[in-house]
Amino acid sequence: MLLLIIRLFKRYFILNFLVVTVILFIKNSIVSQEIDDYKNYNKRINDYKLVEIFKGLDNPFGLSIMNDKNLLITEKGGRLLKVNVETGESKNIQHSIPSIRFNSKGFFSQQGGLLDVYFDSKDEFIYFSYSHDFKESNDLKKSGYSTALARGKLVDDKIEEFQILLVAEPETQKNIHWGSRIIIKDDYLYAGFGERGEGDIAQNPKMHPGSIIRINKDGTFPHDNPAFKKNPEWLPEIYSIGVRNPQGIAVSPYDGEIIFSQHGPRGGDNIAKVLSGGNYGWNEIAWGGTEYSGRKIGDTPFKNKFVKPIKVWVPSIAVGNIGFYNGEAFKEWDGDLLVTATKTEMLLRLDYFEGNIIGEEIILQGEIGRIRDFEIDEKGEIYIIVDEENSSLWKLSK
Repeated sequence: MLLLIIRLFKRYFILNFLVVTVILFIKNSIVSQEIDDYKNYNKRINDYKLVEIFKGLDNPFGLSIMNDKNLLITEKGGRLLKVNVETGESKNIQHSIPSIRFNSKGFFSQQGGLLDVYFDSKDEFIYFSYSHDFKESNDLKKSGYSTALARGKLVDDKIEEFQILLVAEPETQKNIHWGSRIIIKDDYLYAGFGERGEGDIAQNPKMHPGSIIRINKDGTFPHDNPAFKKNPEWLPEIYSIGVRNPQGIAVSPYDGEIIFSQHGPRGGDNIAKVLSGGNYGWNEIAWGGTEYSGRKIGDTPFKNKFVKPIKVWVPSIAVGNIGFYNGEAFKEWDGDLLVTATKTEMLLRLDYFEGNIIGEEIILQGEIGRIRDFEIDEKGEIYIIVDEENSSLWKLSK
């Protein structure tokens, strides 16, 4: 009898061991398919022209096309330029945006300054995201810095009718993880606010850092935001939470969805859809990334209760801005998602079909430096800026 019990126990143990092993294998296989390594991507054959349009940029961050001749460029140090892409001439635009004065020779983790720029041809306002310095704005009640949104109009090479739309609460003393790309869709302004290195704050919808913001273009908040639906405890400007450091944003031509990109920690850079009331999980999960010390974050890369990204990279690519291609110059790319990456100096093309990524290709890598942003003109030609000292504006065309 005892021998029979021992045999049954062994069979049960072996069977359970095999089941657990199979489950872990399947789970790990699924995770490995969800997480990409850019080193496995093919590099595109050089069948394009890459031309330097303007030289002398100093750590530019944002780029926006105004018309067929002129575009705007922000520099983290506070300079706003209008560049004529036909002649290569530039003009310094005067403004009073109270941003941090970025200094590339300063502390290594310095990231803030004058950030994104977006020209809206519909109302001719220029929208900005920036690192708000309360001292620069003469607000003596507060000290520190916050991600902020503002707008103004370009009149005789000067920003007039300047209006601050939103300053994130609370402010902090840290100069990291600002975000903050902006886009306008259906007269709503969307922006990604970084969690400023505060980690847990991204799970607190009563604070702006670590969220996707959605406001009206005049700074008021839409009354169909989550705070007015199923999430009354949320701040009225917050659309999604659980974000770490968003660096890109775009509108999908397939379904009109907003897509954004964000930095993970050491690994875990990702692209995801912006969902009303969505929670992306930071810092309960890290999308396959770890702390810079190597310490694990969470017990799994993803959890079902959080919005799952469309694409995740481990190791990090230092993802920058993203945008869907439309144009004649590279007609075969129509509808595909272009992605910049600073640390890895890449411009990627993701074959995007009906909400899914079915292929990847490296267009540029290492040719021009730390690519931060790009814009596509009506011809489908691509203008690119590089986040370095004494860098250039480039044009990619056939």
